[in-house]
Amino acid sequence: MNVIYKLGLVFVLAFLLGSCQGQMELPADATVIPVEGNTYVTAGKEGAKISRRGNIDSWTQAEAVVSTWFKVSQPGELKLFMKTEPVETAAVLEATVQGKVYTVNVKPADQPIYPVATVQITEPGYIRIDLKGVKKETVNFPLVTEYLIAGEAATEPLYFVRDFETYWGLRGPSVHMGYALPETDVEYFYNEIVVPEGEDHIGSYFMTNGFGEGYCGLQVNSEKERRILFSVWSPFSTDNPKEIPEDQRIKTLAQGEGVHIGEFGNEGSGGQSYLIYPWKAGETYKVITQVRPDGKGNTAYYAWFYAAEENQWRLIAGFLRPQTDTWYTRAHSFLENFIPAQGYLERKVLFKNQWARTAKGDWVELIEGVFTHDATARAGVRMDYAGGVEADAGAFFLKNGGFFNDYTEYKSLFTRRPLGVRPELNLEEL
Repeated sequence: MNVIYKLGLVFVLAFLLGSCQGQMELPADATVIPVEGNTYVTAGKEGAKISRRGNIDSWTQAEAVVSTWFKVSQPGELKLFMKTEPVETAAVLEATVQGKVYTVNVKPADQPIYPVATVQITEPGYIRIDLKGVKKETVNFPLVTEYLIAGEAATEPLYFVRDFETYWGLRGPSVHMGYALPETDVEYFYNEIVVPEGEDHIGSYFMTNGFGEGYCGLQVNSEKERRILFSVWSPFSTDNPKEIPEDQRIKTLAQGEGVHIGEFGNEGSGGQSYLIYPWKAGETYKVITQVRPDGKGNTAYYAWFYAAEENQWRLIAGFLRPQTDTWYTRAHSFLENFIPAQGYLERKVLFKNQWARTAKGDWVELIEGVFTHDATARAGVRMDYAGGVEADAGAFFLKNGGFFNDYTEYKSLFTRRPLGVRPELNLEEL
């Protein structure tokens, strides 16, 4: 009876884990790669839906491609399995891994785990799994919940979203470049920005001019709308702007033509302004921001944007921050994606010709930068982040998303080539 029982188990495993490649047993120490937080719909987006948490909510059309990423640190053999929600009828899926297509026959089973492929990984880096639906008898294709990996290439450290808030993991890492200001009171910070063609994806914020209490930069909000955004945090710490006491609210000092003035929350709170403007990838834009104490315990903040297509400087807004007495601090730029479903797309931006103007009226070129990143990168759940210098352009760059393999160490120091081209603008006219 024992022999028959063992033979029965072997037959069941062979049935569950059989594929066109033959039998492939699931090792007991296989690592689970959850679909949640690591998966996007990368084609046929109307045919599948990913929830805010990153699970596959529905998958109705064969045109949809559901893609999952994880990063390995070792070469060698990689055994890949998938787990689905239980199904009542058979279905067929296709998985593309390392450029090869593998058929997965999904059948009704108590333990719906299926072998996908055994592949040889020649070098460390990101592994992408593209999943397509081929055949089904129900509304949805089988909803995959996790992948399981084993083999030499599955040796830790592995990098994917686990034990981390999936919303931030899906958004991807944010990256920053901080600029070394002169050791004196600084009133103005000037920066130039170029977003390379093809890198201006929806959900991108290319922040050019940051300061200790806020930021200003270019956003891609939809296929039809782009903005120049300028925000100042309130000194009152809250994510709900309605909770800010009247004496700590940001006051509006000036409003540019066509600029919307309002409030923001959920990341601290304060005053926000934006100009809807059709800026273009590949074009150079200029931004200058001013921070100046008013001598009464408050500080004034202004932002201007040079509209290259109009050949003129445009005021975005002026704000007064109460209970604040400061000049310009923490001059920096950053790059982020604010739409989770867009977190698989690569973004890149160049910042060049940075200058500071001191309170005494002297212009100083800023050529030193330090690269940093956010908690998503520090947690090791996403490793697609980089920053540095593009020597030919004399510019700093930031890059994130897209699951590229090279990354930049936290607090790396960079020096760009001096350009010696002082900003051509009349501050009094602004």
